[in-house]
Amino acid sequence: MATKIKFIKMQGAGNDYIYVNSMEYPLTNPEELSIRWSAYHTGIGSDGLVLIGASDVADFSMRIFNADGSEAMMCGNASRCIGKYLYENKLTDKKEISLETLSGIKILKLHTEGETVSTVTVDMGMPVWQNKKQINTDTGEMIGGNITIEGKDYTGTFVSMGNPHFVIFTPDVMGINLTDIGPKIEHSPMFPERVNVEFAQVMDDGSIRMRVWERGSGITMACGTGACATTAAAIITKRARRKSTITMDGGSLEIEWSATDGHIYMTGPATKVFEGEIEI
Repeated sequence: MATKIKFIKMQGAGNDYIYVNSMEYPLTNPEELSIRWSAYHTGIGSDGLVLIGASDVADFSMRIFNADGSEAMMCGNASRCIGKYLYENKLTDKKEISLETLSGIKILKLHTEGETVSTVTVDMGMPVWQNKKQINTDTGEMIGGNITIEGKDYTGTFVSMGNPHFVIFTPDVMGINLTDIGPKIEHSPMFPERVNVEFAQVMDDGSIRMRVWERGSGITMACGTGACATTAAAIITKRARRKSTITMDGGSLEIEWSATDGHIYMTGPATKVFEGEIEI
């Protein structure tokens, strides 16, 4: 007998996921369902599946499954959408919510207009420059270093925001063939756990134009952790100041790397697309 699951599709800067309240609808096979439901022509269509759950250590929890079924550690855009969902569906009346993720507890600060959440600021924690599990170098780090893909060198900076990122600055971000080079860098032996790939261009007004190839999902309209990693990489390589506007295919995020506590703060919108039911 088929079971009907209620879901809501939301997007943050174009990064769209299917959200299920697993406290009401527990799913035993989210990896399989993420693959099936994420398909645009035969499913709902999304960058993946996000489960909103209870937590013993925070107000709520979040699990994220990419379109290929792999589980992600963190997603900034998804966390903003969860904040909006929880508040607007009256699952909490808090405007500061703690959220358990695989990369630690994140704090969401909701900015509201009446009963509507307009934007959310997420404390994304500190950028990590050294992680021998995520980058295969002697030191476990790479800042402005080179990797070679099919005979061509790419200069980039490794940043972990819980999940691994490789940020490459270029004078012409729109000229990059992301479909071709993205998966090759993602699966490079340099990155044992695979990697998210960001190509970024610092614009004349100081903003940064970024395009992303996400580990497990491919080209996406936006990536919150990628925007944070790009800002951190731009600052540490002396391309930007502590605050940056990161513009992606789906929209813009405001990113600040605080000089006070060393944390990166991401502010941006969260938007409901539609809700419905699907049978499993």
